[in-house]
Amino acid sequence: MSAEATNPGAPLRKRGRPRIDLRRLGRVALLGPVSRDRLPDAIGHVAEAHRAHYPDADLDTLRRAYVLAESSHRGQMRKSGEPYITHPLAVTLILAELGAETTTLTASLLHDTVEDTDVTLDQVREQFGDEVCYLVDGVTKLEKVDYGAAAEPETFRKMLVATGNDVRVMSIKLADRLHNMRTLGVMRPEKQARIAKVTQDVLIPLAERLGVQALKTELEDLVFAILHPQEYERTQALITAWADAQDPLTEIADSVRSTLREAGISAEVLIRPRHFVSVHRVRMKRGEMRGTDFGRLLVLVGEDADCYAVLGELHTCFTPVISEFKDFIAAPKFNLYQSLHTAVVGPEGAVAEVLIRTHRMHKVAEAGVVALGNPYTQDGTNATHQAEPADGERADPTRPGWLSRLLDWQESATDSDTFWTTLRADLAQDREITVFRTDGGTLGLPAGASCVDAAYAQYGEEAHGSIGARVNGRLATLSTVLNDGDTVQLLLAKDASSGPSPEWLDHVRTPAARIAITAWLDAHPDGAQGPHGGRPDAERPQAQPSEEAAANGRGRAGDRTPSVDVDTPGAPVRLAGCCTPVPPDAIVGFTVRGGAVTVHREECPAVARMRALGRAAVGARWNDPGEWSGTADYRVTLVAESFGRPRLLADLTEAIATAEAAIVAATVEPPSEQRVRHTYTLQLPDAAGLPGLMRAMRDVPGVYDVSRAQQPAATG
Repeated sequence: MSAEATNPGAPLRKRGRPRIDLRRLGRVALLGPVSRDRLPDAIGHVAEAHRAHYPDADLDTLRRAYVLAESSHRGQMRKSGEPYITHPLAVTLILAELGAETTTLTASLLHDTVEDTDVTLDQVREQFGDEVCYLVDGVTKLEKVDYGAAAEPETFRKMLVATGNDVRVMSIKLADRLHNMRTLGVMRPEKQARIAKVTQDVLIPLAERLGVQALKTELEDLVFAILHPQEYERTQALITAWADAQDPLTEIADSVRSTLREAGISAEVLIRPRHFVSVHRVRMKRGEMRGTDFGRLLVLVGEDADCYAVLGELHTCFTPVISEFKDFIAAPKFNLYQSLHTAVVGPEGAVAEVLIRTHRMHKVAEAGVVALGNPYTQDGTNATHQAEPADGERADPTRPGWLSRLLDWQESATDSDTFWTTLRADLAQDREITVFRTDGGTLGLPAGASCVDAAYAQYGEEAHGSIGARVNGRLATLSTVLNDGDTVQLLLAKDASSGPSPEWLDHVRTPAARIAITAWLDAHPDGAQGPHGGRPDAERPQAQPSEEAAANGRGRAGDRTPSVDVDTPGAPVRLAGCCTPVPPDAIVGFTVRGGAVTVHREECPAVARMRALGRAAVGARWNDPGEWSGTADYRVTLVAESFGRPRLLADLTEAIATAEAAIVAATVEPPSEQRVRHTYTLQLPDAAGLPGLMRAMRDVPGVYDVSRAQQPAATG
């Protein structure tokens, strides 16, 4: 695949200046540095883009950074054949067009020097100051993310720490990845796919959370072209056909301009084409595409109040689609995004989506934190040096709440695997809600969060004593799922010895809450001795084993649950909900509070954690296989990873039914990046049928993986 073929964004992107010619730039770069009083021709594009945002910017720092970068990389070539200096120049141009300040651009020019040349951090600090040195060092630490092990947990932990202390580090990294993706065609297909997968799983969600939509959308299209070439080609054909047809949005845009002009509202009305992945999502959602589905109207005004004035005129002069109205100005998204969204019916019934925002909002919507300048100066202007506080932490007024939360829980994560699992789970959340506290404060939580999450977000470890909540003034269980705009009051036990129950883990969505609960349970294997004994109001009572089974060291949680022999005579036995073991899984038990033995699969992460804490394992084995048949049902939780398509859910449930398995509970998460995760808790008549069931589910078109779950399915 050529570099051009992996740049699907080109036909739809409107640029104020042409993309730089890397080969011409390479020839200019080879001429070497120029005299001290001239700006090198090779960074003329960067200077032009930078001055468009910062007319008074001092370009001498950029000149000196280019001279150092060019001389350091001289003789190095990219795999595409251009001189290596073209890469930092292209990355810097991307950031300059987004409105990055001089310090970020300087670090961008130098971002590969410490990694790939003889330049040291001390040299960077001496010539450009601590701030540029900090950014270059932060980006250098992220280099292994590109082509190392995609799931190397410790690398991503370092990435998060570097990003959290200065969001500009990730801005440079995202621009670096975008340029590499644009020129990925020179690599082997398998390497393209591997890099695209890392980009999809980690960097695109981070770009979304940093609000850098301009980078995120192009990265999405590039990944789409590599990982789903057939769907990409089909989408490209649709867009090409639309471009050659009469655009119904043009007529609606003219009507909107006339309406606003007659109302005396100064506004710029633009047609904003959808990018490839957005068109693909609309097609998957609606099936047949309408002419107005290929783009949206963008109305830009001067002041916040003008946004609502435009909205009033549109809803007065056109028929609005009320269900499409969203106010992200009064309640901004977690990534700083602000805009009014609506839809109106135009001539002949055509429905057009409309975005209304100020020019400032639009800049932030496109560039996110990049558009906010240097967050470590009071006025957000250019600063080439800013001393760090003594404790090494920086007060970042632009850092979104989700990033602060990630930094908090990564420090609490007991090991790198836990960090990696929770990071990916958090990045998979594509929507955030805001709930109000009774004291007037707010809490930002992922969609689907419960009162347990709210308790830990508000009180930290004090939430161990939670016993209930009031949601919108009414008593509610801790398992209650919160909605955007809810008012929540958490109720805590007065007894400081109270602690959480393992069942709380069934209801949490935030890493901070999960890690805090798990740490408390590991440290208190016998449970709390408080008035509620760590038992939440949402906890369900456990079925007790029969007296005969208990006397033989064998537990049955109900007549039709497979029984297990353990090396602790008389102990009640229960199967762990986190890994749902079934025969003939290798199993091991651990004694928990009350003397009961919880049995896990050997490979369950909880087993490794408890062994690391020095907890003694209890021998466990399935009872006589002859007793399994006809007397036991086997409960197991499976996770199916798939690409979204029509009838997927129906086909999966048909495959499950054909295997004679009963669905106890099912959860289908909202689609993310064209991927859908289905979690099923199933009752099997025979444990021997599990491998065949998993094969049947994998054979369903669109399903690319089926695995045993490590956390229980939500049961509603």
